[in-house]
Amino acid sequence: MFRSEYADVPPVELPIHEAVLGRAAEFGENPALIDGTDGTTLTYAQLDAFHRRVAAGLAEAGVAKGDVLALHSPNTIAYPTAFYAATRAGATVTTVHPLATPEEFAKQLRDSASRWIVTVSPLLETARRAAELAGGVEEIFVCDSAPGHRSLIDMLGSTAPEPVIDIDPVEDVAALPYSSGTTGLPKGVMLTHRQLATNLAQLSPALAVGPGDRILAVLPFFHIYGLTALMNGPLRNGATVVVLPRFDLETFLAAIQNHRITGLYVAPPIVLALAKHPLVTQYDLSTLRYILSAAAPLDAKLAEACSQRLNLPPVGQAYGMTELSPGTHVVPLAAMRHAPPGTVGRLVAGTEMRIVSLDDPDKDVGVAEDGEILIRGPQVMKGYLGRPDATAAMIDPDGWLHTGDVGHADADGWLFVVDRVKELIKYKGFQVAPAELEALLLTHPGIADAAVIGVYNDDGNEVPHAYVVRRPTVTDLSEGEVMMYVAERVAPYKRVRQVTFIDGVPRAASGKILRRRLRELQ
Repeated sequence: MFRSEYADVPPVELPIHEAVLGRAAEFGENPALIDGTDGTTLTYAQLDAFHRRVAAGLAEAGVAKGDVLALHSPNTIAYPTAFYAATRAGATVTTVHPLATPEEFAKQLRDSASRWIVTVSPLLETARRAAELAGGVEEIFVCDSAPGHRSLIDMLGSTAPEPVIDIDPVEDVAALPYSSGTTGLPKGVMLTHRQLATNLAQLSPALAVGPGDRILAVLPFFHIYGLTALMNGPLRNGATVVVLPRFDLETFLAAIQNHRITGLYVAPPIVLALAKHPLVTQYDLSTLRYILSAAAPLDAKLAEACSQRLNLPPVGQAYGMTELSPGTHVVPLAAMRHAPPGTVGRLVAGTEMRIVSLDDPDKDVGVAEDGEILIRGPQVMKGYLGRPDATAAMIDPDGWLHTGDVGHADADGWLFVVDRVKELIKYKGFQVAPAELEALLLTHPGIADAAVIGVYNDDGNEVPHAYVVRRPTVTDLSEGEVMMYVAERVAPYKRVRQVTFIDGVPRAASGKILRRRLRELQ
């Protein structure tokens, strides 16, 4: 068993809005959030006041403890206000991918029993259609303005009393992001106020940020990585978060230069761009002190190429998953120059790890031996919403969460992730469940059977590759038609990027798809 070398941190038994904004008065007029495109700025004092007024407006509208509010928006400086206002009003926030189709959004609304939606006007039609399909939604609010919808901006003028809600940080769920876990369809991950707040405290010794630090938030807040590393973490410590709604390389580089960004939390595709794209040399990136990559594996040579080009310490990595609130390992900022290449870091405070044999899960492997990574600590999720069996399959009776990732640790406790037991595909850090795409493919009238695996393309990104069996009477079904059929029905990051036609999908006697056989075909 491996234990963190950091001192244990006591559980943070505060509502997440208090855990993050409890020092807002201390930071006062320091900039908390800056719009990276137009420079609009919110100070800590404003963020604190605004989220309290919006909480009052939401409560006046009927939002109450136990409700679920769906937050459906790209990154904006209003996103944190909406999130903390909802939790202060007593709601659980389920974060929604802004590119979700109405059908995908509706599934999440139904599964989470969401009663409220907060969106932005460009996404309003998707939100309306999703609400119609799902049923049960009381009202759709907007962050900006749209005819016929109450706006969070208008709520800033609310004279209603600020809600005083009795929140139990141990039991009450603050965030309900959706994850496919190790396999299967997306499930609601119940993360309590204490789990989210404690994970921030666990990460703090390794990722020390504070007033004067400027973090660029281009990865989405709706994803647990962005929610923790780019929103909750920096705002808890008085740093300034510069917000971009999406990744565009020129806008991204200009924001680093113009806003004098000191730290980047990114995913591997951005590291690739920084290492190789010719545009990079046209911008002054000299204020950067470090880059940390997570959400998907990062090649050690690519990390080295990026750090050499920018004259920075080696790009560090972090490891975790939605079900772990999310952080368990990180290369500490102070250790980036001497961490072994390719490591995803050491255990954060208060966390334990086992690595068990793939053949005998009751047996721990030795140092430098590969096995499945198991994690135990205060950041382990409460469970999957409404899915006790899936929860029990993920977390054993002794509290160990089985990650489905394969790796090994060296004698100094540095973790290296080498493979996955689980079937999940990580496309640019976003989760793609093969089972979801397989179910969709089987609705095509010309497809008799299908299986999907992740393969790496020429850019080093893992992409969905579909193996398709045509129906006997169908001879003219093309790769392009299959890809278009999926593309029209899913968010862009879930699209099938490669198609191979085969005579039959390899399956075990139980009917389970033998994905290893498909990988061997690669």
